[in-house]
Amino acid sequence: MIRFGPAGNETSFYDQGYKNTFEAMEWLKNMGLNAYEYQCGRGVNIKEEAANRIGEHAKRFGIALSLHAPYFINMATVEPEKIKSSLMHMRNSYIAAKQMGAVRVCVHPGSFMGDTRENATIRAHHFLKDFLDSINDESVIFCPEVMGKINQLGNLDEIIYLCANDERILPTVDFGHLNARTHGSLKTSEDYEKVILKLIDGIGLERTKKMHMHFSQIEYTQGGEKKHLTFEDEKFGPYFKDFIPVLYKYDLQPVIICESDDMMATDSLKSKIMYEQYGKND
Repeated sequence: MIRFGPAGNETSFYDQGYKNTFEAMEWLKNMGLNAYEYQCGRGVNIKEEAANRIGEHAKRFGIALSLHAPYFINMATVEPEKIKSSLMHMRNSYIAAKQMGAVRVCVHPGSFMGDTRENATIRAHHFLKDFLDSINDESVIFCPEVMGKINQLGNLDEIIYLCANDERILPTVDFGHLNARTHGSLKTSEDYEKVILKLIDGIGLERTKKMHMHFSQIEYTQGGEKKHLTFEDEKFGPYFKDFIPVLYKYDLQPVIICESDDMMATDSLKSKIMYEQYGKND
């Protein structure tokens, strides 16, 4: 099943009188959405009781949960203290995900620390594999993310390398980030198809079908990502409508998390409506 949902809560959720994230599960269900990514970018600060409550409501209302790990993680670092800190944030993310029943943890790979991209990717690969071996739990999938800035680790090839041949890892393909770091390369359905074919070649069709996904329109500069926009922007892509034919052609069933600027749920619903309308007209 393809799933659509937001990254966190947009202002309209609170404007309607809601106060707590667990309430977002019914709110999303009533909108017609069925996924939600809990945000821990600034650190995992959720208590077990709150995590359990979110999980209970998500299960009740059919919402698939994922969790975004802290931005502080650098899987390619060589500094002992930063390795220790990154492992702590990884483990805290895993614990919170388990407590709320989230089956996927999205994580940024980090930076290449003045080294070559190749060496940094190999270090990140070992870091992630060693961490997964240490928790020894295949019920939570870790999903390294395609990043938006060119000087960050995490282009498409690097993410495929991190995910290859390990069922405990799926890519988070952030098409807004990919478009930003390639200066607007995603212009047509054929451009999206090239990405999908590269993923199929790298991790196989079945794993590509169930990948994790972020989608938003993003303003970019020469260095890549600058800021997230909304679907109302007409200058910067990528545009979800161009991806829809590829979703149908390859029968893709990803979790699609929208990260539009303060319109995450609103634009997620627009994505779902566009997707369903295309299917009716096809």
